Amino acid sequence: MFKLLIVDDEEIERKSMQVTLEQAFSNIEIKEARNGRLAVEYAKTFEPDLVLMDIKMPGMDGLEAIKHIKKQPKQPKFIMVTAYDTFAYAKEAIRLGVKDYILKPSKINEIISIVGQVIEQIKQENAMKAKQLKQNHYFEKTKRVIETDIVTQLLFDHVHDVHIDMALEILEIKPTKQVFAFVVLLPEGFESQYPALVNLMRKDGNVLIGALYGRQFPVIVFRDQTQSFRSQATELIRRTFKKNRQTVGQGWIIGIGNPYDSLDQIQSSYHEALIALIDMDRSDHFRFYQDIPIGANGCDQQFEKYRHKYFFDQVRLGEWDKILETCINLIQCYQKESTPLRVTQGRILELIWIIGRILDEMNLKIKWEAIKVHSQDYPAFIEEIRLFFNRLKQKYVDYHQQLEVDSIKQMKKYIIDHSHEDISLEFLSERFDLSTIYISKMFKEKLGMNYIDFLTECRIDKAKALIQTSEKSIKEIALEVGYRDPNYFSKVFKKLTEVSPMTYRKKRRSD
Repeated sequence: MFKLLIVDDEEIERKSMQVTLEQAFSNIEIKEARNGRLAVEYAKTFEPDLVLMDIKMPGMDGLEAIKHIKKQPKQPKFIMVTAYDTFAYAKEAIRLGVKDYILKPSKINEIISIVGQVIEQIKQENAMKAKQLKQNHYFEKTKRVIETDIVTQLLFDHVHDVHIDMALEILEIKPTKQVFAFVVLLPEGFESQYPALVNLMRKDGNVLIGALYGRQFPVIVFRDQTQSFRSQATELIRRTFKKNRQTVGQGWIIGIGNPYDSLDQIQSSYHEALIALIDMDRSDHFRFYQDIPIGANGCDQQFEKYRHKYFFDQVRLGEWDKILETCINLIQCYQKESTPLRVTQGRILELIWIIGRILDEMNLKIKWEAIKVHSQDYPAFIEEIRLFFNRLKQKYVDYHQQLEVDSIKQMKKYIIDHSHEDISLEFLSERFDLSTIYISKMFKEKLGMNYIDFLTECRIDKAKALIQTSEKSIKEIALEVGYRDPNYFSKVFKKLTEVSPMTYRKKRRSD
């Protein structure tokens, strides 16, 4: 419904104008105001799209009323309706953005023509605004998908420099000399607050926020060199979590990894953040990895090195025999050093806790069985651990055998058929009901590459065929195979073929 406000101190003028416009235009709602003061009030409540404003009125005149209305949130278009055709009025009206003039008296067809032109202009502007809002919404949604994809690739896979640089530019992230990661574990029942937390942290700007896996999600933070690492992390967490307790509840905990000098090392910080979550006092809410005490004996040193360097990859790759062997070696090491059994059990249970977190982040639908320790001596404890890992391995193998073969075939076919579309890890995750981490793992294991490389190869193969067989421009081909930026397409094409698209076309046609 198009809303129009007629402002005139003469009732007969208002009524005749209303009848004329209602007969000429359908789907229009008209309201009248007899002076400038009422016009300002009605503009607030009625929110018209167009105002037909008389100039000379008692009290507040039309030009003054326009000044007041233009201060309101919704600003309508204005047409002046007046018998005063003077330069001074016209100059002031133009300054205020009045769209047109209707001089009294005017012919009906002139009134309809002028009002119709402005109505059409308003409709076109509204359509453009709606289109822009839709594009902005789509772009913001796309940016979020890119962000979660990049976090997944950085923490669990390899990303080529050309991809990460372009992604950070799109996300308006400014890389700094150092980065660190932290992991948030939400209290049960508060998973739905994840989008609100993303928006809260987004206000701090220079962060990459990963997808929610179960109740946890990772955050990559680019260092602010104007403050210390600990101050930056503490302030970010307090602003986001402690000041918004109604949103995030009371039981959240956060583990914070050490800062590193390159994004290539961010996996280490992420692993440290997960370790910092282990056995944390929930009243503290967050803990730095660097605050975890390291034991002085040889077994503790071996334990620390193992869980930091190898453990995460072994779990993600499903190398359960190696994990079991290492756990038994650690238990036997502690036994030789006469470590109390309960201390050793605590160390091994830490590793098992990490396994649970990693399986959660991979969204593997394995029925998790928490271990219950009943052993009273070392041999019995070793047997308990052996039985636990054998059961876990069997569940893992059964799950993968049922899932992997069909899934990788279906994903390959889908990517080949739809490579010209926007295909993200997040999209594949939703379509095939698998975690982004697990999809990355399958591509690396089964195809020897990550999904971005496979998608890129599909696009470039199609581009090669089009370059050879069609007369389309390089820009048209870039758009057709899925690249919105022809310059970026040329970079990727040259990276894979070692020649530019134009050079490739010339060589092929000269052969």
